[in-house]
Amino acid sequence: MSHTEKKHDQYYEMANAPISHIIPKLAAPTIVSMLISSIYNMADTFFVSQLGTSASGAVGVIFSAMSIIQALAFMIGMGSGNYMTRSLGAGKRELAEQIVSIAFFTGIIMGLVITVSATFNIHRVVLLLGATETIAPYAEAYAHYIFIAAPFMICSFIMNNLLRFQGKASFAMVGITVGGLLNIALDPLFIFTLDMGTAGAALATGLSQFISFCILLWMCNHQDSCISISIRKFRPKLAIYREVLYGGIPSLGRQGIASVATILMNFMCQPYGDAAIAAMSIVSRFMFFINSVIIGFGQGFQPVCSYCFGAGLYDRVKKACWFCIRVSTIILLVLSVISFPAARSIITLFRRNDPTVIEIGTLALRLQLITLPLQGAVIMGNMMPQSIGYGFRATLVSTARQGIFLIPLLTIMTYTIGLLGIQCAQPLADIATFILSLFVIRGIFKEFPEALAKRLGRFYGRWQLCL
Repeated sequence: MSHTEKKHDQYYEMANAPISHIIPKLAAPTIVSMLISSIYNMADTFFVSQLGTSASGAVGVIFSAMSIIQALAFMIGMGSGNYMTRSLGAGKRELAEQIVSIAFFTGIIMGLVITVSATFNIHRVVLLLGATETIAPYAEAYAHYIFIAAPFMICSFIMNNLLRFQGKASFAMVGITVGGLLNIALDPLFIFTLDMGTAGAALATGLSQFISFCILLWMCNHQDSCISISIRKFRPKLAIYREVLYGGIPSLGRQGIASVATILMNFMCQPYGDAAIAAMSIVSRFMFFINSVIIGFGQGFQPVCSYCFGAGLYDRVKKACWFCIRVSTIILLVLSVISFPAARSIITLFRRNDPTVIEIGTLALRLQLITLPLQGAVIMGNMMPQSIGYGFRATLVSTARQGIFLIPLLTIMTYTIGLLGIQCAQPLADIATFILSLFVIRGIFKEFPEALAKRLGRFYGRWQLCL
């Protein structure tokens, strides 16, 4: 490869282009993908909320099930993507090709298991997710199509991550964006025109996921610069699964624990009626929408982080991480300042005819907006160690925000101060996770080979002085 060709090679850019150039370049398509994904999730909430408070609560209840499906997909997608990129950085192309196919077909199998097991136990599932008796009928109608679409949802997220980690985030963006726009267009058609109610919203989501699946599969197998998916390369090995799971468990922890926390919150809200469940559901969707910008930005950082770590460019990994924390904190601060005075209007947009939903949601949203700027360090404190194979510490950070800290706080504060405890628990958990994230980031950087060499040099120098 000539010097000119190298400059245009994505892997060369990951290792040599200015941090302030390559990360935004890789992040731009992922930010668009995340925004579109969160927008069509909010569109479901918006359109279904027009059917009533119980219907709005149903979307929140099933959102936790969708989060579990996404958590499984991201576990495989992020784990295999990290492992694949590190393999490419180490010059092991054949291994990288095998990892891609194992990830895809594992996702198909997982999705089929979910479809069969959940569809035949749908009433029990929605009750376990925290649905009340009044919410359950709407939740069952919504969940039916979501579970049918599970294999396509899982594989879409897996392929999205695999493309990102190859530096092909723009390809992933096309698949996610087309599916998302289709979902937004089909929602009002199915819900109102065809009078399908909450089932219509779920059918729109299922169809959009299938379209995204088809586009992403075509991208993976018909773009010369992408690693293709082939059944011939699906040769599962325990060693590969071990690496994939080690790198992907933090994602499962982050979203899986978030789902558990959401389910717990649904149960905690039940004494305060469907309005409380609906309000917290709306707040969760809106906060996910804002955080999706930073998650997308962090996903642009991950392939650079993985590749540079695999290539031994440790100083570049550190520079990239601190750059992302600075930029994301500024973005979140601006979004927080803009959204805080508009909190009541945001909640009213979804349920203008229910003052109880508006009151509960407005306070909860404002409290979470106060701690929003801390999320930059939290997100990078999870993504950086996950991208370089520090699985335990990545899992620790990913499970802290909505697991280690939130679940105990939610439980204790709800029983002591009631509904206000539900509204305050997440912001307090955010503060604790922010402190933990900074501690983890600095600890990992001190363990990089160059840092260890400097410390060894200082120790040797002191030893010489002693002599």
